[in-house]
Amino acid sequence: MIKRKSLGQHFLTSHSIAKSIVNFAKITKDDIVLEVGTGKGILTPLICENAKHVISIEKDPVLYSQAKETFSQIQNLVLEKGDAFKKNTEFTVFVSNLPYSESRAAIEWLTQKKFKRAIIMVQKEFAQKLLTKTGRKERRSISILASYCFDIENLMKVKNTNFRPSPKVDSVVISLVQKQVLSKQIVQNVNKLFSFKRKTIRSIGKKMGLEIDSDKRLEEMHEGEIIEIAKRITK
Repeated sequence: MIKRKSLGQHFLTSHSIAKSIVNFAKITKDDIVLEVGTGKGILTPLICENAKHVISIEKDPVLYSQAKETFSQIQNLVLEKGDAFKKNTEFTVFVSNLPYSESRAAIEWLTQKKFKRAIIMVQKEFAQKLLTKTGRKERRSISILASYCFDIENLMKVKNTNFRPSPKVDSVVISLVQKQVLSKQIVQNVNKLFSFKRKTIRSIGKKMGLEIDSDKRLEEMHEGEIIEIAKRITK
């Protein structure tokens, strides 16, 4: 088995929290739900109760095999093995207790997908990064991408004691409601801009072959302004 702890994966053990996560997702009979990280399946059967169709994807071959055996009787469930973020799965609702190591990849992937809402559990510090406001030096490219593409709401704090093995940090459940969809190229360009984070936008523009008449720094700019510069790089 893949060493789940090394991937930042800690298994949720609280059934009441699992029920809350699924309730937050507001799943209906019209929804196709994608679950990333089947794990030991604490969320999976609950997701299946109200969904039209559920696709649950697990990287770990042992956990995948166990899930196939445990949930073989659920008619509206398809279990897949592999990296969900390398697949082009279509869905309306995304639900996941994300491995900490995959949180950033998940957000970047979701900025490029069309869906109604996502309910995800992430490390508390990562959620704070997503919600970092304009003018803060802690702002990162992931903050820009998330705030531009989603309405983000903090739904629930989850203590580290609700996992096995117990992580050193607490988690939070957040919701993402889509506002915008970006191309992979734009996402890459935003990351590229932030590789020069300490410079003024005028200096960064010169490196990108752009003329930008501003001495602002990236943390001082609205996310929409940064996305527009990223679009200019593409052109």
